[in-house]
Amino acid sequence: MTAPSGRRSGRRVLSWLLALALLGVVGFVVIRDIGGDQPQPAAPIVVTGVIGSEKLAFFADQRVRDVFRANGLDVRVDPAGSRQIATTVRVDDYDFAFPSSSPAADKLLAERPAARTYAPFSSPMAVATFTPIVDVLTQAGVVAPGTSAFDVHRYLALAAAGTRWDQLPGNTAFPARKNVLLSTTAPCQSNSAAMYLGIASYAANADSVVADPAAAAAVVPAVQPLFRDQGYLPPSTEVLFEDYLSAGMGRVPMALVYEAQYLAEALSPDPVLPAEARLLYPRPTIFSRHTLVPLTPEGDRVGSLLTTDAQLIALAAEHGFRPIDPRAFAEAVRNRGLPEPPTLVDVVEPPSYDTLEGMLTSLGCTP
Repeated sequence: MTAPSGRRSGRRVLSWLLALALLGVVGFVVIRDIGGDQPQPAAPIVVTGVIGSEKLAFFADQRVRDVFRANGLDVRVDPAGSRQIATTVRVDDYDFAFPSSSPAADKLLAERPAARTYAPFSSPMAVATFTPIVDVLTQAGVVAPGTSAFDVHRYLALAAAGTRWDQLPGNTAFPARKNVLLSTTAPCQSNSAAMYLGIASYAANADSVVADPAAAAAVVPAVQPLFRDQGYLPPSTEVLFEDYLSAGMGRVPMALVYEAQYLAEALSPDPVLPAEARLLYPRPTIFSRHTLVPLTPEGDRVGSLLTTDAQLIALAAEHGFRPIDPRAFAEAVRNRGLPEPPTLVDVVEPPSYDTLEGMLTSLGCTP
């Protein structure tokens, strides 16, 4: 007589389980349908740019990418030399072009007029070197004692005379049998070398910006050996700076780089600067103004954000650039316990794009 009651109890339990399962399915469907009615976040707009290669680490920084994504943009970039950006890169394939100098940007603007451009940050040209070299250069009169000032005129006089390191009086720290020459990049490819050409030509032109073909023709014989006598020239400042870091004083006693490269390494969580690394500033020097030329409305948004967004400005400073807000730069340096770089006053403008091109052509460069 107990078996039928047990079967009924079992059927009741099974019925309850089936009911609960059905409620679960119905609830899932209802929740799914309700959720499906909610607006989903729009996918970020892909924006492409061609940039000077020294900015690649900045755009690759995940924090930078996250800021752009928070503003609805997925920014993707390709590196190229600033001269190539202005002359041979097919910029129609991009939303913005971001060369490392204002002359290259001016060339772009002449062919692709834009309502506005953006110069969110800049970097002066500087000399990455080592303490023993600074001591030797100080004794030779190239570096003012107790300062970071590199006298371009005194240096050019040594270079013009073909002076070797081992010929400098009292030089026991670096008696190398090679000429006293700044290591640079290839002027036909790299903006930093073009800025060096601007500095050297200014000094060779009686402290005046070279502004016409006659002046350019007059100074080229003086500046050509500065490149020719180096031998092999790396194609980019990234390569040159890596040589400075890895090969050391024996191979690269002094290299013309962007201040931002040196500071970005010094500001990084795990810097690999040599123990005796030093940074000097040419007198005069040139500021490389990184100028973004919008090619589409989306590219314009990138330029606007780089110029106005507080997070991007702070991140640019962490990458060694001098943003338009000097407080961000000072804070980035101070937070790492580094001495604030000097305020530079002996600064000159680079020649116009056409004048630079004329001198580069005389040096054997082709578009």
